[in-house]
Amino acid sequence: MRGKELKIEEHLIVDKPFYLEQGEELPIARAAHENGLPILLKGPTGCGKSRFMQRLAWELQRPLITVSCHDDLSTSDLVGRYLIRGGEAVWLDGPLTKAVRNGALCYLDEIVEARKDTTVVIHPLADDRRELPIEKLGELLTAPPEFMLAISYNPGYQSVLKDLKQSTRQRFVSLEFAYPPEELETAIVKSESGLDAERATRLVRLAAMTRSLKDSGLPEGASTRLLIHAGKLIKAGIAERTAIRATITETLTDEHEMLAALEELVSSLF
Repeated sequence: MRGKELKIEEHLIVDKPFYLEQGEELPIARAAHENGLPILLKGPTGCGKSRFMQRLAWELQRPLITVSCHDDLSTSDLVGRYLIRGGEAVWLDGPLTKAVRNGALCYLDEIVEARKDTTVVIHPLADDRRELPIEKLGELLTAPPEFMLAISYNPGYQSVLKDLKQSTRQRFVSLEFAYPPEELETAIVKSESGLDAERATRLVRLAAMTRSLKDSGLPEGASTRLLIHAGKLIKAGIAERTAIRATITETLTDEHEMLAALEELVSSLF
């Protein structure tokens, strides 16, 4: 493939992933699967969308194929292409085709990053047809009941030029994700990093403070994922301020004034 490398993760999840529900997202997703409906996950970076998909795949006992979308993603990347091997043209299924054939869950992460002509290929899969046309093979695949299509995007981060078309989004059952309330987020950070409750709580409070700066020049506040990274480093013996600088403040911005403002927030808690 030319351009950016296509990042694909495929696995059958054996161990139950840790996930704390914020609402009724799991029962809604299970009901959507039972009725052959695709799902759309909306929410900020690092708020638990990917972990939710892992938990859903575990509950449904289906393989999970995750594709990280980017602006060079082509239809052939998703559906498949012919490759030359041993002097012969050999067809290789793409991740979307493989998921349909095997009745897996296909998760297209950050779908709006893909080219708009690419996302059209999911339309017949995302309505009552549940079909995937493979034009190069002259084949029309019908998805089995086990197959499920899921896509995600961050509505607060996208520009007008990178929004999800109504013709696409109205095919999906939408689930909105947000950063968890303090008590729940503290439990997540504590469980995932092994950090004690007191320091996990301070990390969560720091995150809330950074998120309040979103209208003051900071594109994104600290995600739950970053808090877990910080907690793991602290648990491993790295000094708190050093760990937070490496995982949160330096990750969030390169602007010197904003870095200074973030350091002040850190000083107030650590």
